[in-house]
Amino acid sequence: MSQIKCECGHLNQEGTQVCEACGNPIGEYNESTKLLDMKYEGVARRSQTYTTTMIDKVWMFFSSVKVGIWIIVITLIASSLGTIYPQEMYIPGGVSPTEHYEAEYGFTGKLYYELGLHNLYGTWWYMLLVAALGVSILIASIDRFFPLYRALKNQRVSKHRNFLKRQRLYGYTEVNHVDEKLQTINKKLKQKKYKIREENGNVLAEKNRFARWGPYVNHIGLIIFLIGCMLRYFPGMYVDDHMWIREGETAEVPHTDGQFHVENEQFIIEVYDEENELYREALNRAEGAIASNYQTNAVLYERQDTGIIGDNAELVEIERYPIRVNEPLTFSGFSLYQMDYKLNELSSMSFTLENKETGEQFGQLDVDLSSPQAVYDLGEGYYVEIREYFQDFYLNNNVPSTRSNVPNNPVFIFDMYTPDTPEGEVSFVGIQTNLEPLGENEYKMSFVDLETNHVTALVLRKDYTFPLLIIGGVIFMIGLIQGSYWAHRRIWFQQIDNEFIIAGHTNKNYLSLRKDIDEILEGTTIPSPVDQLENEEEEKEITN
Repeated sequence: MSQIKCECGHLNQEGTQVCEACGNPIGEYNESTKLLDMKYEGVARRSQTYTTTMIDKVWMFFSSVKVGIWIIVITLIASSLGTIYPQEMYIPGGVSPTEHYEAEYGFTGKLYYELGLHNLYGTWWYMLLVAALGVSILIASIDRFFPLYRALKNQRVSKHRNFLKRQRLYGYTEVNHVDEKLQTINKKLKQKKYKIREENGNVLAEKNRFARWGPYVNHIGLIIFLIGCMLRYFPGMYVDDHMWIREGETAEVPHTDGQFHVENEQFIIEVYDEENELYREALNRAEGAIASNYQTNAVLYERQDTGIIGDNAELVEIERYPIRVNEPLTFSGFSLYQMDYKLNELSSMSFTLENKETGEQFGQLDVDLSSPQAVYDLGEGYYVEIREYFQDFYLNNNVPSTRSNVPNNPVFIFDMYTPDTPEGEVSFVGIQTNLEPLGENEYKMSFVDLETNHVTALVLRKDYTFPLLIIGGVIFMIGLIQGSYWAHRRIWFQQIDNEFIIAGHTNKNYLSLRKDIDEILEGTTIPSPVDQLENEEEEKEITN
């Protein structure tokens, strides 16, 4: 960046409006009589100085506050779209998303799924929006922070008269015995915790400069927070999954590559006592039992290699733990939380093959509803094949279909083979359903019995990004407090051509600064400076 030399001898970067050292307005800004724009101390910013190359244009684009606000608005609108219907991770386990959204929400649900909004926060374009927001915050901060830091660091005590008279608070007068009055002023400034610098009989009183960095601390916190959010979509950094385990069943823990398994040894549910007067009123309002505790007595296993080639790995018990709400089982960076349960889920159904005419039965089929066999051999030439199995049966445009992999409404299409019917007969069987879709049969499948089981729903979580989110949030709050509860204040006391000049600037709350100056000048016979902005507004009103 080329440099411009001020009449005071200080070298300023091209594009500087106010000399970083003496404060004298440079170039066309020197000819104006308007109050100085002190937002960034009139320093040169790259985004406003160099705009020719492609890099300059990209830098200028992302450093714009308007662009940053639009990115935030677009990101918020996109985020709200993901809340219209539940995200895929929150739909019931074992349910096909393709069918779930259409079945639950109709055409709009189907459109929601086809547009990819069911998994919005992991899509490439949403991640691109988050990245663009982070880039905008980073570039905007760099574009403003370093020039502002340099200007505040280089500022001199003695300022050019043009700088002083173009401050919002400005006043001048002739004063006798200046040194004595300055001693009184300095004493009061110290009482008000101002940091005082003196040069050639001039004084600069400054307070709370750290408040100027509040927005940049905010930006650092936001950037760390956004990095944490983006890391959630990197493998191994964040896991939020769920698993349904039936009582007595052992299942592989997802995202562990088969290293860990968990067994639902027993599921326990306890309800509030209806006879207890403390709970009677609440139970009456609820019109039913309310669970006081539900837990999974879990057994955690770890797969260990036996070291024998071709031998299966062995599951070794690691821990037994009662998983309750907010009392997870924690292992290897993962945590298993108790989330939900389902009582008396169908686990198996029993049927017999029966001759319709004679009523004679030829063996019993015990069908495991979670993993049924393909063929059931009943002996002596009698056997049954399962042609189709619909765990959660419903008719989709008169076509048999299943809503999910959960056996809420199991229906089977059986092929029955006997010595009398070697070509087989077809039977359509479910709960309170026994149809013969291809014509009348000689044999039928008769329902005998069913068994139920309790099922527990566990949530698996692992979050290595959480510390980043906490750190980012804490830093953001520090910056928010830093920039909200303090104000950077400066007061100049200067002698120029037998005149005693007072000028004041703050980045906010000028009334409080004026109060400080009035109290400091009290008893010195020096008049307080006037608010030139108020005078300008009054003149405009008179003119209009």
